[in-house]
Amino acid sequence: MKSLKPLSLTLLVALGTTLAQDVKTYAEGITPADLKENLSILASDAMEGRATGSRGQKMAAAFIRHHFESLGLKGPVNGSYYQPVELYATTPAEIYVTAGGVRVNNFTDVLYLGSADSRGEQKSAVVFVGKASEAELAQVDLTGKAALVMMESLMSMRTWRTTADLLRNKGASMVFLTSNQPTDDFRKLVDQLQGFLSQGNLGLKRPDPNNPNKGMFILDRTVAEKIMGQSMEKLTKAMNGEAAKLPLKKLKPGSVAYSTKVNTRVVASENVLGYLEGTDKKDEVVVITSHYDHVGKNPGTTGDVINNGADDDGSGTVAVMEMASEFARAKKDGKGPRRSILFMTVTAEEIGLLGSEYYAANPIFPIEKTVVDINIDMIGRNDPEHAGKSDYVYVIGADKLSSELHEINERNNATYTQLAFDYTYNDENHPTNLYKRSDHWNFAKLGIPIVFYFDGIHEDYHKVTDEVSKIDFEILAKRARAAFYTAWEVANREERLKVDKK
Repeated sequence: MKSLKPLSLTLLVALGTTLAQDVKTYAEGITPADLKENLSILASDAMEGRATGSRGQKMAAAFIRHHFESLGLKGPVNGSYYQPVELYATTPAEIYVTAGGVRVNNFTDVLYLGSADSRGEQKSAVVFVGKASEAELAQVDLTGKAALVMMESLMSMRTWRTTADLLRNKGASMVFLTSNQPTDDFRKLVDQLQGFLSQGNLGLKRPDPNNPNKGMFILDRTVAEKIMGQSMEKLTKAMNGEAAKLPLKKLKPGSVAYSTKVNTRVVASENVLGYLEGTDKKDEVVVITSHYDHVGKNPGTTGDVINNGADDDGSGTVAVMEMASEFARAKKDGKGPRRSILFMTVTAEEIGLLGSEYYAANPIFPIEKTVVDINIDMIGRNDPEHAGKSDYVYVIGADKLSSELHEINERNNATYTQLAFDYTYNDENHPTNLYKRSDHWNFAKLGIPIVFYFDGIHEDYHKVTDEVSKIDFEILAKRARAAFYTAWEVANREERLKVDKK
């Protein structure tokens, strides 16, 4: 018996070497040339910016479906590669704010975010709540009144909904957000969001006119001054005053009239799914996601009007397509994954993670059998923080629910890709809150371990200049391989990932 130990050790070492060589062979099959070929189609002008429900989005879905079909992946939705997602679009109609006797229309000095129809003009007293801190809210009574809150920056979109929800829970009938920043900053915000909002605010549920969530208005500082009958300097002074002196309580309420008339229609879209069946652990499923939608065209402008979304998230989508190619190749070679893999490119991410939310609520495979979500959203560019240092990727969420996933991701990167893993955005308290801003979040909420790969916010984010010509395909391939190595191990390891954190 003793003589078998060296032989067993030799076999184990040989087996480990073979497996390591296998994964490297297939990972290296993800090439810059293949990624570029697919992205040049997916993010071309012909796709018209891939706005959810648009002709371009349908064309992109067909392109991805054909790719999955050509690989021999199965269509897991009753034989189809499409999971239909029905959405309700509310488009702005008559939306305005009247303050100080002056009517201001939507997309001028006010911006409405919401889907509720006010059913005519509404009038309300307005209470200034400063930054809406606990001490400030203790000074005011919002019951039946609108609230005006001062944001540090109008670009702090991550806090809009949280702030609005807080104020509505305090009794506010409408929420107005403003900032003491220059008007030029507000115009930049309008320019960024007008095209997106004009195409329709989409949701998974038909808007309920009796829903207490009436949306919110973002205001230029000049409109806020008219509502309150006070200069921005006086409002800021009151906000910064000593709470013990109740400076906000002493402010006279303002007044406003507003209308939020919207039109509602049904929008049909679809998630695109390709399924690769595993071997001895096929009942367990590894999900690999990206979103293939983008924000479409900029209406009413001249020149280049198409938001191609080459990085966001064309880069992640072609990475998923190429990962599917290599896993399918491995299976044909008799080295397919033990666990099944669902390659899923989802729709409607840009408008609120709706495609992945729909899947999470209507899973094709049981949630309890879903082992992990590996999410790839923007991996083809550099952000300003890494200028001249492209050999990095932000890693978010790998350690939130499973310490094993974090260890696997770190170890495979050290062994193979040797990227600089940047965990800046992994902090749930980071102002950007990116842990909750891409499709992995709808899996994490259900207790499924996730890892999210991301290149950061660059100067072309959500602009027509996010084009294929600006993609670094070498680093795109390397980041995609990093995701592939982790997916390979999770799909093939003996034990399922443990969820050891909450």
